[in-house]
This record gives sequence, C-alpha cells and structure tokens, in this order.
Amino acid sequence: MKNKLDRIAKDTNFFLNKFIEKQNNSKLIPAMRYGLFPGGKKIRSKILVDIGSLLSIDYRTLISIGAAVECIHAYSLIHDDLPCMDNDKMRRGKPSTHIKFGEASAVLAGSSLLTLAFEIITEEKYELNSKMKNEIIKFLASCSGHTGIAGGQELDLKFENKNKKINQIIDMQKKKTGKLFNFCLYAVGVVANKTKKEKKLLSNLGEEIGLLFQLADDFLDKKGSENLLGKPVKKDNKKGKTTLLNLMGEKKAYLYANNLKKKILLKLKKHGKKAKELTSTIEFILERKF
Repeated sequence: MKNKLDRIAKDTNFFLNKFIEKQNNSKLIPAMRYGLFPGGKKIRSKILVDIGSLLSIDYRTLISIGAAVECIHAYSLIHDDLPCMDNDKMRRGKPSTHIKFGEASAVLAGSSLLTLAFEIITEEKYELNSKMKNEIIKFLASCSGHTGIAGGQELDLKFENKNKKINQIIDMQKKKTGKLFNFCLYAVGVVANKTKKEKKLLSNLGEEIGLLFQLADDFLDKKGSENLLGKPVKKDNKKGKTTLLNLMGEKKAYLYANNLKKKILLKLKKHGKKAKELTSTIEFILERKF
C-alpha cells in the first residue's frame, strides 16, 4: 500500500509542481509550497484513483482532479493549525506554516491554495467539457465552504469541552473530513457520466469513507506514534475535542468503525475484482499506523 500511495504522491506532486511553476511568481508561493509539499499520505487521491479505475477513467484526469483535492486539503490544514483555531505547531513532521512564515502569510497562502484548486479544474487542456467542469466546481465549492470543511471546523471548535450527541459529532466529522472524500467519489461520477442517483450513492459512500478515516485518525491520536504521524499525539483530550472515541470509549468506537468498514465493503462487493484496489485502501484506512 505504501508503494501505491508513494506513486500517486509522486505523480500528484509532479503535476502540482509543474502547475505552480507556470503561475506568475508571488511572495506567497514559498508558503503555499511549504504547506502543500511533501503533501502527506494522499489517501484522498488514492480513493479517487481507485474509484476512477473502477469506472475506467483516464489516470491523468484523475491525477489532475486529485491535485485540486490536495490543494483544498492543504488549505484546510494550514488554517486549522492557526493559533485562533487548533493552535498546532507541527504538521507533517515540520513546523506548521504559520510558525515558519507567520500567521498573515499562512492565512493568505491557505486562501491561495483554495482558489488554486479551482484554477486546476478549469484548465483548458484537460479533457472535460464545460458542463462537467461547472458541476465539479460547484460541488467542490459546497464541500469546501460553510456547508463542508469550513463549517465542520467551526463545529469542531464550538464543540470543544461540550457534551454532544453521537449524531451531532457524526454530522461535524462528515463535514470536516467526509465532504472532501465525498467530492472525490462524486467528481469521478461526473466524469463517468453517471446518473443523478448514481452520483448521490457515490457521494454517500465517500462520506462514509471519510468518517472511517476520521475515526482512524482519532485512534491514532490516542495510541499512535508521533514520529510516524509527523504531528503531536493525545491532542484531542488536552483540547477537550468532542469525538466518537471520547464519547463511546475505545472498544465501542472501534466496533462502530469496524461495522462501518464492513458496510462500505459490502457496497463494493457487487463490483467484484474491479473493486480490489478500493477494497484494499478501505482495509488500510482503519488499520494504518501513519
């Protein structure tokens, strides 16, 4: 799995490097590059490539969409780390962007990566028609803003040291983490010319995968290795974060996560061997150590 993730990371980073090199130079590019590269695990891009391969979508097209996803993800991490939010000083094994470049530059670099994602999707040379691009852009915007990542982060901050119900936590995590996974599957559905109903099913599957990923992250925060993760552990309890793990306890939360994994895999069963890569990625998500 690591080799497969590394290959997608290499191809995505190569694409992003080339794209940024063609941009007009600005004082923000060093901070943007710092927050974007080396770029983490690329789990979201791997999911996108897996579902795209299952639906016979061209690999280069998938990498270009994945590059936009990674820009959105990097923007969200840069902003989440800010002192006014989660106040995290380490990210991906190095000082957070605001520690390296200052808060103002970090905010502006994050905002620039957000908009860069839309530039990537609108690039003329990619073999997507205008209707597809418009639909992808609209959905990516809804997954990134107040109905998605930003809204989820707001809830995450507001829920600190509060007693919340399971459905409230799930709603928060589906926005903060699930929406970008949701987009990965939905975007592939658009490129594959799937029906509205089929794209809705893909969206729901994406949110479930995102929730599974978030649960795995919560387990890693509690028991993971700081060296492998590249960031401090045991942060959630210190900050009073409201998570399913804290609410349910470790055993019940793991049972919930394992049942969610089985539910996802059951949905993929109808695709048979075509879903082998995606199935392997789902298995990896819950058991990963980094």
